[in-house]
Amino acid sequence: MKPYTHLIWDFNGTLLNDVAHDIAVTNRLLVKHGLPPFENADAYRAVFGFPVIDYYRRLGFDFSEHPFSELADEWMDDYNRGGNDAALYPDAPEILDRMNRRGVPQVLLSATERGMLLRQLDSLGIRERFCEILGADNIHAHGKLGPARAWRERNPNAVPLMVGDTDHDAETARAMGADIVLLTCGHQSLRALAAANPLMICGSLSEIPFDRLFPER
Repeated sequence: MKPYTHLIWDFNGTLLNDVAHDIAVTNRLLVKHGLPPFENADAYRAVFGFPVIDYYRRLGFDFSEHPFSELADEWMDDYNRGGNDAALYPDAPEILDRMNRRGVPQVLLSATERGMLLRQLDSLGIRERFCEILGADNIHAHGKLGPARAWRERNPNAVPLMVGDTDHDAETARAMGADIVLLTCGHQSLRALAAANPLMICGSLSEIPFDRLFPER
């Protein structure tokens, strides 16, 4: 087992249990534009992915009629109206605190626009758990590869482990030289996660062997 030096967290679907909220917001957008809504979480997980613009194409949106930027604005406005309905996974606060007690630097890396991300973290009371918070400069969720590569350049000697819930998280981990643990409770299907060849796949945060991955020094 590698002696990991940093713990890199994805946010949505990994620490924040917002899957049901995302599905509800997306279904309202689909219905508004005459497209069929998702019947359940499995149907959603089978389609969701990054970049979000390609995900919207798979949903059936015609950008010649409704530009992606307008659809993204509609989705985000609706999401923010009920964003406080999404809560952390139950084990998240304890795990974050345990890793901090062990002196493990924890970094949050999200495709969420940074200002919105900081407001969410403040609302949830976990902003101070992270030594770095890396968010996007817009709301269009293009991905996290740029911030990941920039972080690696700033931390050339780090041996990071990332925890996420999508194949894009696995791609992001590779960009920063990290191993990845993927969660099936988030936004993508087990099939997509398995194809990303992660270090391990777990059903919840409580199943990840953090004590073995980050032993006390």
